[in-house]
Amino acid sequence: MVDQRGLTVGTVARQARLRPSAIRYYESAGLLPAPVRVSGWRRYDATVLGRLAVIELAKRAGFTLAEIRTLLRGFSPRMSPSKRWQVLARKKLPEVEALIARACTMKRLLEEGLNCGCLRLEDCTLLVPGSALARGLSTESASLASGDRAVIAEGHRAHGSGPAAAKRGVGTPGVLRGG
Repeated sequence: MVDQRGLTVGTVARQARLRPSAIRYYESAGLLPAPVRVSGWRRYDATVLGRLAVIELAKRAGFTLAEIRTLLRGFSPRMSPSKRWQVLARKKLPEVEALIARACTMKRLLEEGLNCGCLRLEDCTLLVPGSALARGLSTESASLASGDRAVIAEGHRAHGSGPAAAKRGVGTPGVLRGG
């Protein structure tokens, strides 16, 4: 409800389509200024809605709470919001590009695994380090987090079955694959 004392946390939450606990959390995290208290109750002015819209937009863009705090309070007040966004976006884009590359690698691994027909794990070209398939993806697998052993197989679609696989020695125990 709006009156001379400001908006209640419930009213702000409804208008911003957030939970009241999110508003209180953003306040404690330093993303929102401390509201005026009337008889112990939080009262916000209408500008809080614009600030919450910025916070939600920045979250959708992938900014962390610390980065959002910098966006809101970490620059000179004379710097325009668009310039602030540009500074942070230039830093964030390489991180997002690495995330996209990793997601593409994960997708390709899952797709290639759907086509696997290996009878034994030891014969699977997706798992053989140093295989031609693994070498072809060295730049792609470099974007994976340490500990990931995923190797995507170009041409793995036919591996494990059919005449082409037999000719390559794929799926045949004891046959070494060249690399």
